[in-house]
Amino acid sequence: MKITFLGATKMVTGSNFLVEAAGKKFLVDCGMYQGKAELELENYRPFEFNPAEIDFMLLTHAHIDHSGRIPKLYNDGYKNPIYAHKATCDLCSIMLPDSGHIQEMEAQWKNKKRERRGEKTYPPLYTAEDAINCAELFIPVKYDEIIQIDKDIYVRFNDAGHMLGSSIIEIWAKEDGKETKAVFTGDLGNNDLPLLDSPTMIDNCDYLVMESTYGSRMHLKNEQKAEMFLDIVSETIDNGGTVVIPSFAVGRTQEILYELNKIKENTEDEEFKRKYKTLMKVPVYVDSPLAISATEIFKKNTDLFEEEIKEEMERGDNPLEFPGLKFTQTAEESKALNESTEPAIIISASGMCDVGRIKHHLKHNIWNPKNTILFVGYQAPGTLGYSIVNGAKKVTIFGEEMAVNARIEYIEGYSGHADQKWLMNFIYSFITKPKHVFIVHGEEESQEVLRNKILEETGISVSIPEFGETYELCDELKIVNKIKVKKDKTIKQEILERLNKLQDEMNDMQDFVKQDVEDVHLRDQDMFRINEKIKELERQILNIIEG
Repeated sequence: MKITFLGATKMVTGSNFLVEAAGKKFLVDCGMYQGKAELELENYRPFEFNPAEIDFMLLTHAHIDHSGRIPKLYNDGYKNPIYAHKATCDLCSIMLPDSGHIQEMEAQWKNKKRERRGEKTYPPLYTAEDAINCAELFIPVKYDEIIQIDKDIYVRFNDAGHMLGSSIIEIWAKEDGKETKAVFTGDLGNNDLPLLDSPTMIDNCDYLVMESTYGSRMHLKNEQKAEMFLDIVSETIDNGGTVVIPSFAVGRTQEILYELNKIKENTEDEEFKRKYKTLMKVPVYVDSPLAISATEIFKKNTDLFEEEIKEEMERGDNPLEFPGLKFTQTAEESKALNESTEPAIIISASGMCDVGRIKHHLKHNIWNPKNTILFVGYQAPGTLGYSIVNGAKKVTIFGEEMAVNARIEYIEGYSGHADQKWLMNFIYSFITKPKHVFIVHGEEESQEVLRNKILEETGISVSIPEFGETYELCDELKIVNKIKVKKDKTIKQEILERLNKLQDEMNDMQDFVKQDVEDVHLRDQDMFRINEKIKELERQILNIIEG
């Protein structure tokens, strides 16, 4: 068996692994890169293999950093089966077309810029229609069933507890009279997620390919994050502000809704009850059409919920619904949220703030010290969300520089990923320990800390693969190939690219400021703020020219 690491190497996004075993070539995941602009360009590069030569694919779960390039794979010639849990198939049927729609909108926006510069325009990475077409390849499977893919290859999907339908995949391959077993964790779930079961523990394997997103950190305990959430929200509402929660449309949104519905049962404390009443007085808007569809899929897959949740639903108490909860479907309804002066809670995708309606909500709320921006999920370096969480004083949204005056909070305990403790517990759970562990899907610091922890406490050998490395899994593990990657840009190239980007942003700013100024509903204080920001920008440009 050979594994080539073609994504999520020393980073969190872009999961893609090529496995060669028993005369077959197959993929585990085909995810999209997310984060810095230059990283997202990697999505357009040709695959490092011929898609038409891949025999089948195994998909761990529906998140776009694991599934997002499947339509491109389809367009490039892949027409064989994609095995995934039934709920993953259901979610991909809405998430991939949504991603395709975003690709189309992004391409349209960027092509306008290219046309202004007299440059060639480019098509989107794929369209919503492409994503709909590739759905014909998906084959739904159940947890805990051993599936014979080929006479010498068997697989089993196990509950990873990360999101609805997420899977740890066991793979058995027989070659030359010998059987090798590899396990791919996908993303391992946070053990105290309020809706889903805990990750399945695996008895044995020869080789483990394991995520490491929080390999250097520990999450808050469940009761702590609930109280933190309530304190942050009630304090903001008491102050007359709005709480904006950038949340992934699938997973975190449903968990937050459940948490809001359950907080009232946690204590008899009067101050707690007062804060809860404060929270329940304001509307909670889920501003994401995708989240609405995903919530419906959650309702259709209740067999994956914890037993307590199933019992509640059987009693008619739906944990995903409560008074005050409102879903906004249209763009007009979304815009209306920012025209209201009443306190509210707005949950909107995307969770990293790079695309989607959340950018509009940030634009209208991040400058106001009364408001709170509350993050509840991982933020990849290079994203707008990462900049805000890490203390940026100013950010650029739709070409306009905005002061970050709002209260910024991050409750890590809502993450769907296992922390260091539970990553280690997953390894401890093996009755027969792996011969070797490959650490992927994590930033370098997290990977280094987790590798050292595994070595010190278990003695199992560990590798942190580089992009393009092919490992042959034999008695003496060895690297048999390494794909060369392009060299970094020179400083000169970077300066020229930054100048082009700045010109684009100036054009964008001009478009958006004109739209705002022509808006008859724009408040005087907003007009004053825009004018002051333009004057400040003028001063900065003059300083550069004079310098």
